[in-house]
Amino acid sequence: MVKEAWELFQNKILGMAWLNRLIGSLLESLGVDTASRLGGSLQFFLYDVLKIIWLLGILILLISYIQSYFPPERTKKILGRFRGLGANILAALLGTVTPFCSCSSIPLFIGFTGAGLPLGVTFSFLISSPMVDLGSLVLLMSVFGWKVAMAYVVLGLLIAVAGGTMIEKLHLEDQVEDYIRSARSLDLPQEELHFRDRIRYAWGQVLSTAKKVLPYVLVGVGIGAVIHNWIPENWITGALGGNNPFGVLLATICGVPMYADIFGTIPIAEALLSKGALLGVVLSFMMAVTTLSLPSMIMLRKAVKPKLLAIFVGICTVGIIIVGYFFNAVQFILI
Repeated sequence: MVKEAWELFQNKILGMAWLNRLIGSLLESLGVDTASRLGGSLQFFLYDVLKIIWLLGILILLISYIQSYFPPERTKKILGRFRGLGANILAALLGTVTPFCSCSSIPLFIGFTGAGLPLGVTFSFLISSPMVDLGSLVLLMSVFGWKVAMAYVVLGLLIAVAGGTMIEKLHLEDQVEDYIRSARSLDLPQEELHFRDRIRYAWGQVLSTAKKVLPYVLVGVGIGAVIHNWIPENWITGALGGNNPFGVLLATICGVPMYADIFGTIPIAEALLSKGALLGVVLSFMMAVTTLSLPSMIMLRKAVKPKLLAIFVGICTVGIIIVGYFFNAVQFILI
């Protein structure tokens, strides 16, 4: 009964299979052949866009309500009470309640670093925030199932904790730009918000995030629709399937120049997986896009010196590649 209830929840509520059937029926009533490439692409596009926007709106509302209890000053105070590995773990976990892309996370990283928090702790937050969040967990569950979603989140957190810990051990504080190290944050009292204020803040975050995310969702779903219905399956399996041992490396390298958040990359990953790409390949692609995008690295360079930037990119890249090959190895267990 539990298994049946979960499958019903995953397929009907998260996966919204009913929406896919409804869109297919509507298109066919309008004379669109959903079995054709063009009709199939249109159905894929409409279904994924509506599903992601609906789930995203609900998730951002809930996440932002939780986040209203953790403004930057309060977060700094919480993190400041911890030291060592515990601080890195807490920073990575706090990153999961910030629905930001990599570029949006960098101002918070700069603020935390300027406030005097340990460098490794701030980097654990910087890695975790774009790579793993509560929204990505639910959306991943709707596409890949709970096993893959949980494994993705746990391994993403491990990369964040391990990366921040390694940077802390290397004592690279002198690799932060001087204007950040000399910054001083004001310890301002936090106004206590009421329930209505928190809902208003959360709704504002929904609208703000939707404006930022929607273009990437549309582009990501569009690319996914093309892959799903127009690119031959043997092309995908040849480049990213089990016969290519370098598929994870290729996906990681291809993901770095791109810029999107996880909500825009999930439709691409879904289409690649359906065409025969290995699970580790598509998930390493997602991690690379969300964590190591070129625009975010350009922004981060304004805050840290080249040596620290190179170490950060190297640690994340190695971690993503290891995670990718791990998922390839256990794919048949998780799916």
